[in-house]
Amino acid sequence: MNRNSKNVVIIVAVIVVIAVVAAIVWHGGGNATPSGAVQNPLDQANGGSTAPLPVSETTKTGSSSQYQNAELGFSVKYPSEWEKEETNTGVQFIMPIDQSQVSTVAKLESDVTVSPGKCAFPPVTTVEDRGAINVGSLALNMISMSNSVQGRAYFNRMYSLQNGETCYLFAFSYIALSPDSKGLTGSNLTQAKNNNKAIMSTADAAFTNMVKTFALVSTPAGKDETQASPSK
Repeated sequence: MNRNSKNVVIIVAVIVVIAVVAAIVWHGGGNATPSGAVQNPLDQANGGSTAPLPVSETTKTGSSSQYQNAELGFSVKYPSEWEKEETNTGVQFIMPIDQSQVSTVAKLESDVTVSPGKCAFPPVTTVEDRGAINVGSLALNMISMSNSVQGRAYFNRMYSLQNGETCYLFAFSYIALSPDSKGLTGSNLTQAKNNNKAIMSTADAAFTNMVKTFALVSTPAGKDETQASPSK
């Protein structure tokens, strides 16, 4: 092998070694943030952690619980036996159904939904009642609806509150299968119908009591980014 060929081989070997070292350094330090890179704002706000800041909390006091959402700006109190599930626009409560009673109730649910814009109830033709209630200094509009379709009885009550450019909508939903469709007869049929009404009435009253505990809360103050110092 002549001298030129040896030089070429040496140069190629050096290039390969440099490439291998660079790859090791790249993968080994892949999780590090370069000194000149822009840090994630969430990391800055949370002290280096990407975990979201807490915006809601639930406090239980005996048989009652209070749900407060600072981001959506409200709080409500509800029976602790209700099953709570947060949504992107509010909170949903599943009310328990006493399975020891003869009834055909299939659903008891209440929701609090927060959305931008003007409040508007859904267009329906079966409005049973209209009214309003005062909760402290707040005035809420109300409608209730009932209907029976294909062996199912439906009842809904809704309250709405307009607060500036934000609408708070409260909804109670009740669904019961027809006792006749479940093969109940005689005293069982009568008992099921009576229990259905009693369960619905109790849940509806509990829902309205929950609405009456509604309160507006202050949302977290934002950070004025024009006054923020750039991270070093």
